[in-house]
Amino acid sequence: MTERRYDPTTGEWRTFATHRQGRTFLPATDDCPLCPTRPGGLQTEVPRAAYQIAVFDNRFPSLSAQPPEPTVAGTDLSPVEPARGATEVVLYSDRHDVTLADVGVDHIARLVDVWADRYAVLGARDEVAYVFIFENKGESVGVTLHHPHGQIYGYPDIPPRARQQLEAAQRHFDRNGTCVWCDVVGQERADGLRVVATNAHWLAFVPFAARFPYEVQLVALRHAPSLLDLSDPERHSLAELLHRVVRTYDALFGFSLPYVMSMHQAPTDDGPWLPVSHLHLELTPFHRTAERLKYLAGSELGAGAFINDTVPEQTAQALRLALERT
Repeated sequence: MTERRYDPTTGEWRTFATHRQGRTFLPATDDCPLCPTRPGGLQTEVPRAAYQIAVFDNRFPSLSAQPPEPTVAGTDLSPVEPARGATEVVLYSDRHDVTLADVGVDHIARLVDVWADRYAVLGARDEVAYVFIFENKGESVGVTLHHPHGQIYGYPDIPPRARQQLEAAQRHFDRNGTCVWCDVVGQERADGLRVVATNAHWLAFVPFAARFPYEVQLVALRHAPSLLDLSDPERHSLAELLHRVVRTYDALFGFSLPYVMSMHQAPTDDGPWLPVSHLHLELTPFHRTAERLKYLAGSELGAGAFINDTVPEQTAQALRLALERT
């Protein structure tokens, strides 16, 4: 069963996909379905003996181009609709034992090109309104396959956090006539206390009001609504800075740090949002120390109000020191 149900008390759509309960869960390395199909070996999702980057439809999709009809009847108060959209898997490498920190800048630059291509292709589909590129890395964030990979969801509407950011950006634009992300970049560059790293086209910093202790945002210095608006040098600069940040994470505590990476860019069907859409990536590790995690509990899950046990200026300094060790 896959379907979307509307919550009238929050104004949010929720997706239900019961078949995902049976998806592959942390298989042995020899049984990895994301490794290449070796001669005489396991038939995997990629019918090739080697690859650089691979993209395919998720075998356990929560959204699809031709979903089944809902199992329940909706009402005017609580509508229900088929779970239309797209869910793709992006394999970063044919090697099972690497991460983005290991593959190198040029390889990540090719990945950025793949992301841009999928943003364009999925965004052109009638049932897709927002293309969300993300990565879940590490068991502590719920990953079910260790092979290095990310995912791309094509939502039929703008999901809640993206809409919240866009609406805040629109209010800032209406009040000040400027892009809020451009203004944040200017403030962080002038202040410098929370900057982790920078290059010719991108800035990486711990947000002034970070939700997670070692959260880092990568923001384009120039106002670029989406990956498609980046020049080739800007794409390569994104790859270079992303590589530096994930290597910094691994140096922070001396192990491969789990995180969630989220990419936000312009909705694909909403032209009015373009003036306030500014391409940025959010990286949110759950660790607050080497041994302790930041759990989402009552204030976060119940009230939606994050409480951070650390100071952004201090965590940024710790990340800068870790960067020096890379």
